[in-house]
Amino acid sequence: MDLAKALAELREQRDAIDQAILSLERLASGRPRGRGRPPGRSIGKAGKHSKHSAQITPDRVKSASE
Repeated sequence: MDLAKALAELREQRDAIDQAILSLERLASGRPRGRGRPPGRSIGKAGKHSKHSAQITPDRVKSASE
């Protein structure tokens, strides 16, 4: 094996190890910030308490009268 080729291969392995170490350090430091909406927050409160979910429609009136 050529010495220059061996050195190049070792440098590639070192770079891969450095990237792996950085990734693990980021994971260990906690959740990265700045991407996406924080948990527990939403733009609108859709769901059970939405003003649109309580709308009276002809179908609801009909089913309620039966």
